[in-house]
Amino acid sequence: MENCGGMDLAATLDCGQAFRWQAGPHGWQGIVENRSVTARMEGDTLILEGASETDRDFWVHYFALDMDYPALLAKFSSGNKRLAEYVRHKPGIRVLRQPFFETLCTFIISQNNNIPRIRAIVERLCTGLGQPLEGGGFGFPSAQTLAALEPEDLAFLRAGWRAEYLIDAARRVACGQIDENALRAMPMENARAVLMTIRGVGPKVADCVLLYSLSFWKAVPMDVWMKKAMCQLFPRGVPVCCRSHAGIAQQFIFDYARHHLPSGQNQKSARKMQVKEASGN
Repeated sequence: MENCGGMDLAATLDCGQAFRWQAGPHGWQGIVENRSVTARMEGDTLILEGASETDRDFWVHYFALDMDYPALLAKFSSGNKRLAEYVRHKPGIRVLRQPFFETLCTFIISQNNNIPRIRAIVERLCTGLGQPLEGGGFGFPSAQTLAALEPEDLAFLRAGWRAEYLIDAARRVACGQIDENALRAMPMENARAVLMTIRGVGPKVADCVLLYSLSFWKAVPMDVWMKKAMCQLFPRGVPVCCRSHAGIAQQFIFDYARHHLPSGQNQKSARKMQVKEASGN
């Protein structure tokens, strides 16, 4: 797929929004909705080894190649000098459009967890309950498959209390109580409220699903680290220039903060930064 708008695969696939991509000697190996591919960039062309030409639209949608990211990032950069710096730091980050049920489950698993452990739990889930694929590997298990189980059946995941939440999510999706299409048609606040009826789904997990699967670009997932970063970098909130796509802007803010802000910065330092921002200096 040509003319990918400067997408950086490593920055996109290894930033904590997706958990089934692994860097290999020939590119990034991943499985999405039972499609196993190896992805790599050649210039501004995305090469997907193992992909069928009939799935072209699927992958364009998944990687958001139908969005004009250069224009969007130009809008961010022209509207706020500080945000422009963060975009320049890693301009190739893209927000994926991931499968709904997989995104819901992986971010339930992500709670109070680190990325290597999240990946390991997700792979055990797929290996244990997913559909074997012709080219090797396993698909993500369906809501119906998980809904037929009890939390104790997921002991092999070593996911602890998250197993109960996964089963509750699966049962609500399988019976249609949580419906992807209905969520897409709702105002974002309503969709968030519906997602939070699932056991263990709070505002952060709900916003991850809204942003990374349902394409509510205004959704901004806020964990403890991101709250600290926003307090220090944008104490007044995201700039006006990016509020319609605040969730996308947040990816650039988060990546910059992760690489440049000391994670242990104390509240006194944060308050000093707020005062400096308010004074315009």
